Amino acid sequence: MRWTLKPKPNPEIVKQLQQSLNVDEAIATLLVQRGIETFEDAKHFFRPSLEHLHDPYLMKDMDKAVTRILKAIEDGENILVYGDYDVDGTTSVALMSSYLKTKTANVATYIPDRYDEGYGVSYKGIDFADDNDFSLIVALDCGIKALDKIDYAKEKGIDFIICDHHRPGNQVPNAVAVLDPKQEDCTYPYKELCGCGVGFKLIQAIANKFDETLNDLIPYLDLVATAIGADIVPITGENRVLAYFGLQVINAQPRAGFKAIINQIKKDELTITDVVFIIAPRINAAGRMKHGQYAVDLLTENNLQTAIQYAEEIEAFNTDRREADQSITQEALELIKVDKEENRLTTVVYQDHWHKGVIGIVASRLIETYYRPTLVFTKSGDKLAASARSVSGFDVYNALQGCAEHIEQFGGHKYAAGLTLKEENYEAFKQAFEDEVSKTIDKNLLTPEIKVDMQIDLAEIDDKFWRIIKQFAPFGPGNMTPIFMTDNLKDTGYGKCVGEDKTHLRFTATQSNLVTERSRSPKFVCIGFNLGEKLNLIKDKQPFSAVYSVDENHWQGNVSLQLKIRDIKG
Repeated sequence: MRWTLKPKPNPEIVKQLQQSLNVDEAIATLLVQRGIETFEDAKHFFRPSLEHLHDPYLMKDMDKAVTRILKAIEDGENILVYGDYDVDGTTSVALMSSYLKTKTANVATYIPDRYDEGYGVSYKGIDFADDNDFSLIVALDCGIKALDKIDYAKEKGIDFIICDHHRPGNQVPNAVAVLDPKQEDCTYPYKELCGCGVGFKLIQAIANKFDETLNDLIPYLDLVATAIGADIVPITGENRVLAYFGLQVINAQPRAGFKAIINQIKKDELTITDVVFIIAPRINAAGRMKHGQYAVDLLTENNLQTAIQYAEEIEAFNTDRREADQSITQEALELIKVDKEENRLTTVVYQDHWHKGVIGIVASRLIETYYRPTLVFTKSGDKLAASARSVSGFDVYNALQGCAEHIEQFGGHKYAAGLTLKEENYEAFKQAFEDEVSKTIDKNLLTPEIKVDMQIDLAEIDDKFWRIIKQFAPFGPGNMTPIFMTDNLKDTGYGKCVGEDKTHLRFTATQSNLVTERSRSPKFVCIGFNLGEKLNLIKDKQPFSAVYSVDENHWQGNVSLQLKIRDIKG
């Protein structure tokens, strides 16, 4: 692990903020590192308000999209809400369809089959719309590159509205309206919305025409918060507001589908991390193992008993997903060794029988062992399909662009992408990708990095410090959980490996340089997941350094502060 200490911000700005907020220097420093430099900034940060959301009509083509939807409602046209099969797509479809159904009964949903149709807008989906007399398709979390398919729909007399957040190509589709803040000529102030976020801006704009307020739309924010967490978009600006209020809905008045999932996991209050690791994988499992429509049905169901039945089905899909990703990961790791590819700068693996629904998860798992840009391929029809995942700081989308001559189709983000290619081009692509990454990657990026916010002493951590840190939530990209570093730590002598397989490390730490005749260093229970092999670094009360986050430990009704250790160095 590389420990990278973030630069100290301007001390004058820190001091001014410290005084205006009456907080410790450490808290003021953390805020300035996050771009919060004034009392007003801090007020926005700690007290998110729906009033901080931007006017949806600032987004390019929003007026066109709203006009077309209002016409469809007025004329009784059939509207098809179309979306991708992942969490962002299915929550988007649930959001848009459930809102439009409050205005017209003529609304249906369509999620493409991951295996039969693949990602995004499909000809089969357009034919379905044509066969069933749909004259308007609202596409969410996809469509920005579907030039030929939108033209095909137009020939059949079907209009398209696209709500996407992926990078556009050189051209945008010839749709009635294209809502995507990443378009170069779109001046919308916030560029980092997820697909469901763009969908929410559209219903916000429609609601305006019906004299509805943002308060009327709060019940939809549980879907938006889930998409924000699952799609790993920055939790800054508008996303922070949407996630903040969405979490409140999930915890106070969740829709039946979320309630059914939460009932299974027996947890009182969910954080954005719980949404990412508990709710999102279950929603995703539907599209991975069976069909994304199961997720839409769960998320739009109003009857709790029916939702519980749907959730049980999806839980079974999730169990199958876990088993598949574990076995494929093991196969892939063995393949890397057999082919003697441990020392490459990339991982590219392929087996035709691997389950297409889990190859993205497998790519992420492989990065845990071999920390480098990774692609996992499987057979999909007469083509090969892959999921790409990257390491922090490296743009895998750009790297794929450098290999475009070997690829049929690709799309995605800096850290995650999908692509297809012809089987005969696999080996050429594999070498081209290795060459491209070799040319463009900073070799330091191939060592996992822990970004440390600041160095502090244990004495700075108390209940008040923790109460303020908790208010930094929801955490995510752009506002990560604060990570601290402390030197001169020592174990009180009872450190040990814990867990069924003894892979975790538990100890109690004090700071030796804080001990004086008059005062003693505070003691903190520390837990380091998967750090069991570091036990020898803390034995015999030898000094060590650690990076960690501050956390709460709940045990038998008692709550105490603990340190969640990320890494240790002797």
